[in-house]
Amino acid sequence: MFTMISDQARQKAEKSFKQEERARDGRAAMSEYEAQALAVRAKTTRLKALRLTKEAEAQNKETAPAPAKRRSARGK
Repeated sequence: MFTMISDQARQKAEKSFKQEERARDGRAAMSEYEAQALAVRAKTTRLKALRLTKEAEAQNKETAPAPAKRRSARGK
């Protein structure tokens, strides 16, 4: 009888331990997922800012008037 109670208690403890272990693994996986998502959002924001800056510079170069050529006084 003592062995049966001991086996049941051991099985219950193992089950509880496995549940806690799965819960810890799940929390660790979720925090890793959130950290990766945060890094992706930060990188996307940085790249978008770089792209917009580059596009604005290209647009300014296209719309800027070309400098007028000066005539040389020597040629006349």
